[in-house]
Amino acid sequence: MTQTKLSATLAATRAEGRAALIGYLPAGFPTVDGGIKAIHALIEGGCDIVEVGLPHSDPVLDGPTIQTADDIALRAGVKIKDVLRTVAEVSARSDAPVLVMTYWNPVDRYGVARFAADLAAAGGAGCILPDLPVEESDEWRKAAAEHGLDTVFVVAPSSRDRRLAEVTAAGSGFVYAAAVMGVTGTRAAVGNLAEDLVARTRATTELPVCVGLGVSSAAQAAEVARFADGVIVGSAFVQRILDADGDEQAGLTAVRALAAELADGVRAG
Repeated sequence: MTQTKLSATLAATRAEGRAALIGYLPAGFPTVDGGIKAIHALIEGGCDIVEVGLPHSDPVLDGPTIQTADDIALRAGVKIKDVLRTVAEVSARSDAPVLVMTYWNPVDRYGVARFAADLAAAGGAGCILPDLPVEESDEWRKAAAEHGLDTVFVVAPSSRDRRLAEVTAAGSGFVYAAAVMGVTGTRAAVGNLAEDLVARTRATTELPVCVGLGVSSAAQAAEVARFADGVIVGSAFVQRILDADGDEQAGLTAVRALAAELADGVRAG
C-alpha cells in the first residue's frame, strides 16, 4: 500500500524521536484570505500538519472559542468552495499535509464522491470526521481511498476497548484521541484521561495516536508529547486571532509565535 503524505509526515516526526504538532483553524476566519494567511503562519511557526475546519452552524463538539470563529466565518458567507480554496492555497505553498476537519452533513449534502475528488484535487491529505459513525462510513472511505485521502476517526475516554478496536480498524493516517469529556477548548492542566486513552487505543492499532485536549502552552505540549504521537491545538490559535481584535498582522504574529512555542514543546516532550 502506498504511503500517504500524512503517514509519511508522522513517520518522519517519529523517526526524529518526537511528536508531531498539528494546528487547527477554521476556513474563512477571520476572512477567507486572512484565514489562508493564518494557516501559513501556523506552518511557518512550526506546525507539521494543519487542519482546516469547515465552519458549521451547529458544531456540537466544539467549545465557545471555535463556535465564535465558525459564526464569524458563516456570517461572512463562507462556503465549501472557500474551504477547498484554503486547502489548495496552503497546499501549493507548503509540504505540510492539509486535512479538512468537518462534520458529516456538509459532505453528504455536497456529494460524497464529489467532495473526495475536489479535496484531492485541491491537494488535501484527508478528512477528520468526528460525527461519522464507522458503521455508516463505507461510502466515504471508498471514495477517499480512490483519491489517496486518509480518513481520521475520533475516539474518546468513554469509548470501550471493543469500540476502540472497531474505530481504529476503519481509520487511516492517525487516530484522533479527544482526550477530555465534553467540548473543545483550552484547559489549565492535562488530565490523566489522555494518557490512559492513548494506551488503550494503541493496544488496538499501529496507527499513530494524536491527542487534542485543550493544549495552549509549551509545557502542556511537552507533557502530551511524552505519550502521544501528535499534539493537536485549535482553540488556542483561534483565541490569539480573536484577541487581535481585527488587527490582521497582530493576529498572524501571535499565531506564528504560539506555533513556535508549541513546536519547542513537542521537541522537549
